[in-house]
Amino acid sequence: MMYSIEPTPLEVSKALAERHRTLRKQLKMSQEEMAERSGVSLGSLKRFENTGKTSLDSLLKLMHLLGRLNEFDSLLLVKENLDDVKKLFTE
Repeated sequence: MMYSIEPTPLEVSKALAERHRTLRKQLKMSQEEMAERSGVSLGSLKRFENTGKTSLDSLLKLMHLLGRLNEFDSLLLVKENLDDVKKLFTE
């Protein structure tokens, strides 16, 4: 078995699900209401909150309903190659 200080995908998904559940409850929204308003099936929402497993499409719909979709803006950004920028100043 490989050990790492980095969280596993399962740990991350479960943490996201727990945070989502907390936010939903803070909004005093039932699972049924959230499912209906987001367009995510009730079964998918329950599975997500219980296991952390859901499709990207469902997660995006839930985040949109929570007004948190912009939090995905910083994911998977391509880092600029600073060597190209440095060449502008050295040539």
